[in-house]
Amino acid sequence: MAILIENAKTGSQTAYTALLDIYWTEVYHFILKRTENETDAEDITIETFAKAFDKLSQYKTEFAFNTWLIAIAKNVHIDLIRRRKTNDIVNLNENEEYLFDTLADEDTLEDQLIYEQNLATLKLCIKQLKPHYQQIIQLRYFQERTYNEIAEIINEPLNNVKIKILRAKKLLTELIKKQNQ
Repeated sequence: MAILIENAKTGSQTAYTALLDIYWTEVYHFILKRTENETDAEDITIETFAKAFDKLSQYKTEFAFNTWLIAIAKNVHIDLIRRRKTNDIVNLNENEEYLFDTLADEDTLEDQLIYEQNLATLKLCIKQLKPHYQQIIQLRYFQERTYNEIAEIINEPLNNVKIKILRAKKLLTELIKKQNQ
């Protein structure tokens, strides 16, 4: 296992794939028990591996790798809960919960312009990706397909889909950062 981790630290895609294969199920099921939602569990697991691979140089070998991944997954899940709490629900009294949008019902012209500019930037960045990454982003985030559905649509193994989503998100993030500089 230590060899795989060291190879991944040097950027070996084979090592990344092997680590994802070995630990995906454990992290996914851990999060699924906490969220009781397959889509959230998939998204959190993908984000966990993305963060872990980005911070792999910080991994300390005195800790078990799966323990480190689970700690990252817990933090990603907590972040998701916090985002949802601040964006979705306000208790107005003990018996009633009202959903509200973070933006006012009537968006200002400025809000609409910002939204349109952000959407235009996102679309421009997506168009800069290779076609197979564009397809993955489209299926996952615009059509909200599950990983299994995407695997069927593009006729590839599930693990390939997971890796492609990780790579596409990372590339897209880099392009957006460049665009905003």
